[in-house]
Amino acid sequence: MTVVDAEARFHVLAVDDSVIDRKLIEMLLRTSSYQVTMVDSGSKALEVLGLREEGDDDSSSPSSSAPDHHQEVGVNLIITDYCMPGMTGYDLLRRVKGSSSLKDIPVVIMSSENVPARISRSASTITSLPP
Repeated sequence: MTVVDAEARFHVLAVDDSVIDRKLIEMLLRTSSYQVTMVDSGSKALEVLGLREEGDDDSSSPSSSAPDHHQEVGVNLIITDYCMPGMTGYDLLRRVKGSSSLKDIPVVIMSSENVPARISRSASTITSLPP
């Protein structure tokens, strides 16, 4: 594969704390020739995307995150588990959609839980997020 082919491939950032689920997602996406970056937490996803966690001590100012870093990474889609320790998939969604440079990246949230109230809350918030 040439460098041009690698750059043209659809890049998916997959976020899941379960090793088994990560491997399954990776296997399915790679068989479709997608470029896949796997991480096990929302905070690691933010690092890949060039965003810093709120309250990080190593940032000198709120503008210290790289606003155009996602262009360098070239992430076209984020797939995340909903229920993860620390930062949930919903929290990750809010951070991505709150970033002027990342807000256009589609985010798919997966969950094996069947909690109608949580699903309704997330759906209503998603529809009210700025485009």
